[in-house]
Amino acid sequence: MIRALYIAKTGMDSSQFKLDVVSNNLANVGTKGFKRSNAIFEDLYYQTLRQPGAQLANGNSLPTGLHIGTGSAPVATARVHTQGDMIRTDQTLDMAVAGDGFFRIQQTDGTIAYTRNGEFKRNSDGVVVNSAGLTLDPAMTIPATATKITVSPSGLLEYYMAGNSAAAGSFQIQTANFINPQGLESIGANLYVATAASGDPVEGVPGLDGRGTISQGFVEGSNVNVTEELINMITAQRAYEINSRAIKTADEMLQKLTQL
Repeated sequence: MIRALYIAKTGMDSSQFKLDVVSNNLANVGTKGFKRSNAIFEDLYYQTLRQPGAQLANGNSLPTGLHIGTGSAPVATARVHTQGDMIRTDQTLDMAVAGDGFFRIQQTDGTIAYTRNGEFKRNSDGVVVNSAGLTLDPAMTIPATATKITVSPSGLLEYYMAGNSAAAGSFQIQTANFINPQGLESIGANLYVATAASGDPVEGVPGLDGRGTISQGFVEGSNVNVTEELINMITAQRAYEINSRAIKTADEMLQKLTQL
């Protein structure tokens, strides 16, 4: 009965962790480019009271063993990198990746981070930046006098001046793919950084070598499915209640024992 108290406690902790993950998904249902997470669990160490195949006194061997588990624990949160809804904004520098790939963002320390959030604007110097003021890499500077900006599906950004039908300047947007995007580290602000688990970025022109294309005037919405998250929330709640009930039952049994 004492063992049951600790086993049920790990179940309550696991249910709480799952609820934390679901809550974060729901909190970001309106975050552009957000990818929902799944909580992953494993069963804990087993106490072996009888080893499978052990010899009995009569010479027979046990076909099964006797194991008692010690509960469960969370081991990972896995990002689900499915495509979010394409939201039309008609903003010139809003871009969405249709397919695989991440935009490259230069951080203040010079390192490169990656994002699916394609809400870009020009700062006071004409440099294309994200909502946090970080520069889209490679850096692109568009003059204030530019009257038209176009972005092709292959990521070719061109700007035009008044009275001139030819492009006054152009830049090539690059996107990055990863062999294991679930291995990217989330650092907040819609940014990821590469890790040993994600592998090195494979960068290049959108639309080539498996990279998705660019859609101008669109942003990618969150891929959180509210209905699915509500079901996960109910599941976590019921599992928490069942484990708390197991603790209560074990406590009642101990009370009976002390009354003997």
